[in-house]
Amino acid sequence: MGHVTGCAARSPALAACWAALALAPAALAPATLAPAALAAGTGGERRLAALYQQDGRRELTGADLERFPGAGVLWCRRPDGIPQKAAAAWLIGSRSLVLMNAHNFRNRQLEVTRNVADCYFQIAGRNYAFVPEILELGVEPEARRLHITDDWALLRLAEPAEARPQPIPDPPTLPTGDLTLPVTMVSPAGHENYRGQSSRESCAVRRIDPPSEGAIRRARHDCNDGYGGSGSGLFDAEGHLIAMQSASLSMNQRHAFDIEFHYGSALLIEGRLHEALEAQARAARDR
Repeated sequence: MGHVTGCAARSPALAACWAALALAPAALAPATLAPAALAAGTGGERRLAALYQQDGRRELTGADLERFPGAGVLWCRRPDGIPQKAAAAWLIGSRSLVLMNAHNFRNRQLEVTRNVADCYFQIAGRNYAFVPEILELGVEPEARRLHITDDWALLRLAEPAEARPQPIPDPPTLPTGDLTLPVTMVSPAGHENYRGQSSRESCAVRRIDPPSEGAIRRARHDCNDGYGGSGSGLFDAEGHLIAMQSASLSMNQRHAFDIEFHYGSALLIEGRLHEALEAQARAARDR
């Protein structure tokens, strides 16, 4: 299983921390952080570059937010105190529980890159503080690296959000191996290589790898991603959340999808993540 190479916010200082990280044969690029990649357009015009040649992303609408509840954004303050949009995050299971990527707070070597106290959750036009002491990460205590399949984090809000949470889905019953599963990628934080503030796109999961860390499988997909898209949700045709985006290979290279060299990676909502979601949701409801 490849290592995660995602970082926690869009700042040049943190961008440097991933500059040297690579996986043979291609770099596994973070879905958060760094400036938008630009491609030359016709007549000297410059345009934002999608991950693949086809880009079907469009802005989220009110109807989308009704269909995909719980969609929110992680914001974090820079050292100078200015808040910056960091990544997608999901109110899930209760009005106090938030799911996002672990790489918002840890690098690949599991070093702390950001304190929870410097961040907050935004949903439905309101900001909510976290309880910093309640941070559950997907990595095991003895782990030395952060991987795709343990790249998850759960945080508790200091007060319940006035928004409808995403229900905890049943674990997916998808087969391991190659397949074509139509999905919708919902990106409430948008992408640096997309002009809108948020996006959704119809795309497909193309392979599910065998279980790895925490009995969780990685889904390789052909959805357009970009810096800032960490934590985006992948939903099946019935609107069930099945996976959470972690990282992409060869970010913004605008190549055709390739199952081995140019694809997106998401972790399925199953195994230890699903168990943790249910336990944390129960604890949040019992408070």
